[in-house]
Amino acid sequence: MATQDNEPEQRVVAVVLISLIALIIAGVLGLGVFKARGDKAAPAASVVAAPVPGAIAVSATDASVVVDNGVVKFYFATGKAELASGALAALAEAIEAAKGGSRLVVSGFHDATGDPAFNAELAKQRAYAVRDALVGAGVAESSLELSKPAVTTGSGADAEARRVEVVIVR
Repeated sequence: MATQDNEPEQRVVAVVLISLIALIIAGVLGLGVFKARGDKAAPAASVVAAPVPGAIAVSATDASVVVDNGVVKFYFATGKAELASGALAALAEAIEAAKGGSRLVVSGFHDATGDPAFNAELAKQRAYAVRDALVGAGVAESSLELSKPAVTTGSGADAEARRVEVVIVR
């Protein structure tokens, strides 16, 4: 009779274990499908026109470029200095202005997290990356000015602070 008393308990434990395993498998499969869908939805780095100043949405993990009132703003992923795809398209007006005799001022900013010396060097490397893209597009180095801002720590959210700005000086 003792073995018959344990059967209902064993069934309950078996059902709970099987349900838990099925739930874990479904969760893993669902997460995989969700990630696969997200990768196809849109490229991580894109060119965005921001018609309203201050209404810029920047991802903490992706590079992007925004043209805001004639200022080209490159946003960078944490710890990275790679430009977003579409950088040259966003710089088209600045490139034409430089070829027409205007100067371009390139300034790098960083967020407030981590080592300040490392961040300052990373901001400089990001500015160099933008400068190199401009030179590669045919802009004369004499038309470019790398300008270290008085305060290199950018304002706003960390993702918005990690940026390089290109300003046309006519």
